[in-house]
Amino acid sequence: MSELQPEHVTAIVDTREQLPLDLSPLQTTTATLATGDYSIVGLEHVITIERKSLPDLLGCIGGDRKRFEREVQRLLAYPTRALVIESTWPEIEAGNWRSKITPQAAMGSLLGWMAMGLPIVMAGDHARAGRYVGRILFITARRRWRENSALCSKGA
Repeated sequence: MSELQPEHVTAIVDTREQLPLDLSPLQTTTATLATGDYSIVGLEHVITIERKSLPDLLGCIGGDRKRFEREVQRLLAYPTRALVIESTWPEIEAGNWRSKITPQAAMGSLLGWMAMGLPIVMAGDHARAGRYVGRILFITARRRWRENSALCSKGA
């Protein structure tokens, strides 16, 4: 195989993921991940991606804040990590939701996590989140594959 193809990469979907993303053309399997919702078979220690719908995010900013802050700390330990949110910056700024969380609090939390080193991807919706997560997973797998191929060719 001259180059890694997406259909040769197997993504892991965490068993606790309530509404799994469509990651095609990647293959998928279900397993329990230590942190995050998505990873790659064989690279579980390298990449993890956490997905949040807008209601989930608001819960993490509000009542589940302490628990989610611990999750963020675990995410930061991975070389490749991201928080993918099924919303947009304008939606966050508008604050059209039934929650006591203000748009300013939501923005502050997101920007604070970014400042800590957690990439935030505003995907807009569930389908787009699937495309973005699948792409991030594949890019990471391809980069590792290329690094390993280069090491093998030098050692040959």
